Order: sequence, then structure tokens, then C-alpha cells
Amino acid sequence: MASAARFPGLRLAIGTLSILRVQVEAADRRTAGRAMACAPLAGLGIGVVAAAVGWAARVYTDSTLVAAVAAVATCAAVTRALHLDGLADVADGLGSAKPREQALEVMKRSDIGPFGVVTLLLVLVMQITCVTSAYAHHRGGLAIIVAAVTGRLAITLACTPRVPSARPEGLGAWVAGTVSLRTASIVAVLCVAGCAGLGYVRGLGGALLAGAACVVGTACALALLRRCVNRFGGITGDVLGSLVETGAASALLVLAAR
Repeated sequence: MASAARFPGLRLAIGTLSILRVQVEAADRRTAGRAMACAPLAGLGIGVVAAAVGWAARVYTDSTLVAAVAAVATCAAVTRALHLDGLADVADGLGSAKPREQALEVMKRSDIGPFGVVTLLLVLVMQITCVTSAYAHHRGGLAIIVAAVTGRLAITLACTPRVPSARPEGLGAWVAGTVSLRTASIVAVLCVAGCAGLGYVRGLGGALLAGAACVVGTACALALLRRCVNRFGGITGDVLGSLVETGAASALLVLAAR
């Protein structure tokens, strides 16, 4: 506990990206930047927990589908489904034909529109199906962990100085531009190498596949980020959540390969 208190950035990352309530004495923009840089570490913890639940469900039921549902549901529960909510809100915002400011207001509403419902359904089905396939190929736990790390790496990359905030207030304004390009690059390299290292448990092929999953998932998330910046003018909390789910789903698709 004493050593954890020395890392307010990591503590803030855990408190922001999971249901764990972690006390942080000084939550300024500098600490926020460190937290966003530590986002993949928080993702690693979430992935390990979800993989453990999926493994237990597989052992208990001998069903890859049940294990996949349990793992995906755990990811949602551990994050209080905030990232999924962000994905639905961004889908509604992008699907709206209204001007930028009105599209941002659409995203702030508590209800979910048709674009959000369809997107949420398709992404969840895709995630569950891909994890089921990964379990069938004996890499279910690996897929869950790599996807969780990849999704949070997208947050780190979205908080670099080149990406503005869409609003003058909110989570996006608080974390926008807080992670230097150098730090983001180092974190990205470490994440790809770490995912490849985890995949090496399944041999060289597993290492290459896991590393590729991290790269592809990040690229897909960044493509969505570019679209959001063009549409909304920058990032919001909802945009960050949508990047997590997009990066994770794309990484899972790669790891579902035969």
C-alpha cells in the first residue's frame, strides 16, 4: 500500500477506468497525464480479472460460449459499462446529421438512439463471438488480456498534444494533451512488445498474432479517433470510451483467427 501511494497516476488510472475507488490526493492535469499513460496497466488488470472469470466459467460449464459471455460481461461490470455507454453515445453523435454543437448535445443525453443501440449490439456480439473462437483455438485468456490492454492504449494515444478537447469542460478537457508524444510512443511500443510476449506462451505464431492484434486494434481505434476529431472537434469522455471498445473488438477479431 505504501508503494502504491507513490504512484498517483496509476491510482488515478485505476479509479477512473474501473469500479475501484482509489483515493488520490492531488488530481491535477499532470497527474491526469500520468494516469492516461498508465491506462494500459489498468487494462491489464481488467483483462486478467476477466480472463480468470472466463476460465472459471469454461471449467464449470465446458462451454466456450458461456466462457466468452462471462469474460465480456466481466469487462463491462468492472468498468461499470461506461466504455460501452460511450460507444453508444458516439455512434448516435456520428449518426446525427445535426451541426457539431448539437451532435455533442445528442451525446450528452441519457437515452440511447437507434445508431447507438445497433452499434452496441453489433460490437457486443462481435466481441463474444471472437472470444468464443479464441477459446476454441486455446487462446481465449490471451485474447481477453490483449484486447483489454489494446483498448486502453488507445486512450493514451488519444491524449497527446495533437488531439484537442471537443468541449471546454468535462473529462476530455481535463486529459486532452496531457501525454507527451514521446511518452505515448514508449507506451505503445511496450504494449505491443508486452502483448507479443504474452502470446509467446502459445509459441512464435501466438506472439506474432498477439502483437499484430495490438497493432491492428490500435490502428482501428485511431481511425475512429480521427473521425471523431473531424466531427466533434476533439475528444470527450464518450469518445475515449468508444476508442476502448473499438480497439478491443478489433484486437479480438485478429485473435479469433484460425
